[in-house]
Amino acid sequence: MTPEDKRLRLGAAIRDRREAQGLSQHKLALMVGSSKSHIWRIESGRVSVGLDDLGRIADALDIEVRQLFTF
Repeated sequence: MTPEDKRLRLGAAIRDRREAQGLSQHKLALMVGSSKSHIWRIESGRVSVGLDDLGRIADALDIEVRQLFTF
């Protein structure tokens, strides 16, 4: 699995959890202190996610970071 594949799978897991909770990208961005465009880039696999951002996203989604990894 390539790094791009991993980014895509992580982004999809974040998007799936966000949507399951009825959150918009904008609302999640506000919760984690980020921008909607940055959340979009993460969910679309266009950028790598730092550990700090990943921790804030997991906290906002009320899950453990490890639950976002499907690879």
